[in-house]
Amino acid sequence: MANPKSKKGAQAEVVTERLIVGMSGASGAAYGIRMLEACRELGIESHLVMTGPAEMTIGYETSLNPRAVAAKADYHYGVDDIAAPISSGGFKTRGMIVAPCSVKAMSEIATGVCTTLLTRAADVCLKERRLLVLMVRETPLHLGHLRNLTALAEMGAVILPPVPAFYAAPRTLEDIVDQTVGRALDLFGYDWPDVKRWGETIAKSKRKKKVQ
Repeated sequence: MANPKSKKGAQAEVVTERLIVGMSGASGAAYGIRMLEACRELGIESHLVMTGPAEMTIGYETSLNPRAVAAKADYHYGVDDIAAPISSGGFKTRGMIVAPCSVKAMSEIATGVCTTLLTRAADVCLKERRLLVLMVRETPLHLGHLRNLTALAEMGAVILPPVPAFYAAPRTLEDIVDQTVGRALDLFGYDWPDVKRWGETIAKSKRKKKVQ
């Protein structure tokens, strides 16, 4: 999947569709992993950065190790590699999703105090007016969390908690993960066929008659 760029003389450069995927230490490593797999299926060039706690969570929650997860991305950067391409606004991307997004990462992004490549890349998306989607994975939320989320929304970030869509009639945990990942991809303008959409099955979306 590619878009044409402006022509220079007789040559026309091609810009690859790029998406930054950040994984922080919150529960829900499956969301970031499935996002990388979906990017590959859609032909989107993925740029991955994982925090140390994210690597630990991968070990706790999945049968994979961090190296196997990194292999699912087209490019992978160390969390302290502040010279990585994704740390610069001059490196063009469609935007970034942090999946899952811990409250620590969310708080750093909200305040602009970026101590890792993950939060720096997110800050770049905000300053360049590119889409930033935060799959914040925490509950319950206290007032400080809510204020940071409000600040992020005011700056242009999209807060997308991984809320199950039961109308899609999921049968497995994988179904729930896929639905959330697909809805996140919708925000970037990508149509992933694993998403079940309300209203596409007319019979199911019709209002049921009231029982007498």
